[in-house]
Amino acid sequence: MTTSGRQLLQDMLTGQSWDRIALDEGFWPETLDAWVLQGYPTRTVTTAEGEHQIPEEPANVFPFDLRKCGGFFDTEPIFGVEEVLEETDEWVVRRNGAGATFKWWKEKSGTPEHIAFAVTSREIWEEEYRPHLLEVDRRRFNGKWWEPKTLEDDRADLAAARAHGQWAWFGHVFVWEVMRSTLGDISMYENLILDEGWIQDFNRVYTDFFKDHFSLLFEENGLPDGVLILDDLAYKMGLFASPTVMRNLFMPYYTEIVDFLRGFGIPAFFHSDGNIGELVPLILDAGFVGLNPMEVKAGNDLLELADLYGDRLVFYGGLDVRVLETNDRLKIRQEALRLIEGMKERNARWVFGSDHTVTPLVNYDTYRYLLDIYDEHKTI
Repeated sequence: MTTSGRQLLQDMLTGQSWDRIALDEGFWPETLDAWVLQGYPTRTVTTAEGEHQIPEEPANVFPFDLRKCGGFFDTEPIFGVEEVLEETDEWVVRRNGAGATFKWWKEKSGTPEHIAFAVTSREIWEEEYRPHLLEVDRRRFNGKWWEPKTLEDDRADLAAARAHGQWAWFGHVFVWEVMRSTLGDISMYENLILDEGWIQDFNRVYTDFFKDHFSLLFEENGLPDGVLILDDLAYKMGLFASPTVMRNLFMPYYTEIVDFLRGFGIPAFFHSDGNIGELVPLILDAGFVGLNPMEVKAGNDLLELADLYGDRLVFYGGLDVRVLETNDRLKIRQEALRLIEGMKERNARWVFGSDHTVTPLVNYDTYRYLLDIYDEHKTI
């Protein structure tokens, strides 16, 4: 009998022997929309406008070992705010509860364009925004336009994970992404040098905020099997800030949130896009036990990382999505087998998946072919 995903990840994390490679994947929303026209299953939902067909949850379609079950609560100081300033058929400009204005595509995913930021000084932060973050509020779990799930939805996902034997994870960004989306790049990077005290205060307030709201989430919905912290600390050339800046101004707070989660018996995985070579020692020192997604086009190599850190990390991802986008079955088989056999040779703990979410350039049949390859070769 095949080990359940939940047991498999627990065995990997506790140093027990494991019998196969694990499996998971993420998808752009428009990927699933495109796949519906290629035969991907749908389900019926009822709204005020009537019944609609939407793509089925991938964790209900594919034999994934992991399942996202919530955690993405509202972090903006004045929560529940979403003011539309300008709109066309293609994009919308919104100002949020952190006083930040972004331009978003309507019909496709992607990083928004940064337009303007209200938090341009320590005084504005302290007087207008900081006070709103000092109390715990259950209403922050009611969802937003970009993540409309409620506590009840997350509770249902957790129950589904348990029913399917999947490793249930909660996720969220943390202090880096929150700071960048609140101050904007210019103010943030300037004050990493000009006002370290403000940076420390921002991180202190938000670390307490995350601990308090995760505690409430655990109380309301129960404990997950793990938490994934999603902060993009790197780009294709390396870290956004020097290792010294990261170590002094940010890593103590990552260590604190990892220790907080460990107090509940919850292991923490870390996600960062970009070239993460200089980052890995820092996240190991902070106590993270898993790494995602090892983006190939940014210079990462899964097998090299396994050589260096295979005794300390569970790897999650690392298959070049650009190879999948070719829809060339020979190329896909060659690359998938290179990684599968390479990770087996290294006795490395691995969740098989792409180095970034699967895009609409990947055909539905192509992805199912990839899973056939995985299924044929997953056993250790």
